[in-house]
Amino acid sequence: MVRAMTQDDAINSAEKVTHFGFETVAEADKARRVRGVFDAVAKRYDIMNDLMSGGVHRLWKAALIDWMNPAKGTHLLDVAGGTGDIACRFLDRTGPDARVTVVDINAEMELVGRDRAIDQGRLNIGWAVGDAEKLPVKDRSVDYVTIAFGIRNVTRIPLALKEMRRVLKPGGRFICLEFSKVVIPGLDQIYEEYSFKAIPRIGKLVTGNADAYQYLVESIRRFPDQDTFAKMIAEAGFERVQVRNLTGGVAALHSGWRL
Repeated sequence: MVRAMTQDDAINSAEKVTHFGFETVAEADKARRVRGVFDAVAKRYDIMNDLMSGGVHRLWKAALIDWMNPAKGTHLLDVAGGTGDIACRFLDRTGPDARVTVVDINAEMELVGRDRAIDQGRLNIGWAVGDAEKLPVKDRSVDYVTIAFGIRNVTRIPLALKEMRRVLKPGGRFICLEFSKVVIPGLDQIYEEYSFKAIPRIGKLVTGNADAYQYLVESIRRFPDQDTFAKMIAEAGFERVQVRNLTGGVAALHSGWRL
């Protein structure tokens, strides 16, 4: 019996295609389409984060910084750092001698973050437009690397993980905050209904762009579960890989070290 080829079959049998939400697209086209999504919502991105999470994303980001427990005067590379939310939290914890480099593929997001940082007098944040798969950062040059809600938008995740390890100093730490797989029975069904029915509607109301948030919901569903992603991190060369679920697995923190 001959079975029809599925999207997953296509992705496994051809090197040059990948996922964009539930679509199968050319690898070369994904980064452009991701940029388009965030160009469309940049000015309202932070407002949407508060609305669609009920402010819980702030607790998740605080948990990231708490788990990192960064030392004073250190250097963070925040990949897909967008409007600088993680960067500002890091500096609040580490003091004026610390510094952050934000790298994001989307210039519009960085413009929003840079203007806000300048208004707040935060001059120790560097902003660079760049791809997570080819970071414009020297080998072994930073103490910490973070990526919050950005790794699922990367075209070739294993390559990006290797890049993030490359730029870490020996003894440096990587932490990823990302939506994940709900592990509490019952909550998964509620979350599914809310995600597909409410989030795109809120996105349409606040940003005028429902498609961007439809993509967000779909990209979450395509992202590997906690254990699978932990294995990917280890395969990229990180050691002492750990996972912490947040809000029953709605989001998760993954940590690894370059030793």
